[in-house]
Amino acid sequence: MNEPDTATPYYRLDPDTVLHAVESLGLVTDGRLLALNSYENRVYQVGMDEGDPLVTKFYRPGRWSDEQIQEEHDFALQLAEAEIPMIPPLVIEGATLHHHQGFRFALFRRQGGHSPEPDDRDTLVWLGRFLGRMHGVGSARPFNHRPALTPQRYGDESLATLAKDSWLPPHLEDAFATLSTDLMAHVRAAWERTGNFTAIRLHGDCHLGNLLWRDGPFFVDLDDCQTGPAVQDLWMLLSGSREDMARQLDWLLEGYRQFHPFDPRELHLVEALRTLRMLHHAAWLARRWEDPAFPAAFPWFGEPRYWEGWILSLREQLSAMQEPPLELSY
Repeated sequence: MNEPDTATPYYRLDPDTVLHAVESLGLVTDGRLLALNSYENRVYQVGMDEGDPLVTKFYRPGRWSDEQIQEEHDFALQLAEAEIPMIPPLVIEGATLHHHQGFRFALFRRQGGHSPEPDDRDTLVWLGRFLGRMHGVGSARPFNHRPALTPQRYGDESLATLAKDSWLPPHLEDAFATLSTDLMAHVRAAWERTGNFTAIRLHGDCHLGNLLWRDGPFFVDLDDCQTGPAVQDLWMLLSGSREDMARQLDWLLEGYRQFHPFDPRELHLVEALRTLRMLHHAAWLARRWEDPAFPAAFPWFGEPRYWEGWILSLREQLSAMQEPPLELSY
């Protein structure tokens, strides 16, 4: 494979290249192409000469190794084989990961649906059941190549990225230096309070945008699958006040515990994980800023107003990490 261009990794990925890549697998397209919403990778719906359209995902050059992508695919196939509603990559000519003109890509069947209701008991119990089954599969074996969710990777490395190119406005640098030290101290304290939790294979990015509902849930996009605490796949489905989140978590665990045990010590990690996600997201935007798609999609990033609001939210997170963890009703 050609050396990746990390600044403009997709400049050669024009419509003809997408269609030729799909047809290199012996498939016949009808020339229709629709770009779908994705920033990290490039995802397209491709019309087929016969049958329903397919979805093709072109992986960002240089982000994951072939081995890491294959572990993502293998995990998805294991979940689908266990009859968990995951959209796995299609196996074509004995493979799921394909190469064309320096790009790596995979094909998926198209799945329609809408976002689930975030505060509906039946919906959350249903999601909890499937997450419990997913974690049952995820705990059966480890990843060998995918990374782990740790304070160093999501926290320290994110802060180093932001400091490297001086992303924060000068008038906020000193305040943030003190704040970031306090944040990481509380994140690590949460890890210590949790103890030796069992790290398992996770979806890793299980928010409502990665769920489709059509007569039940379908999980999509394992691009961020990784090793970590089970609660990582639960907390992003919670919203509202502490009371709201505690109620929603009860509903999720009502279904989850039917298929997999949950270690309540991991509740100490909820706000720490939320803090790490905020740091990681800002660093992700900073790392991708040379990709022309990012300034167009996130024009507010880098403006003083964004960083002022971001720091205010992180101060709120510092307070949240000092509160007791969410309490379960049972």
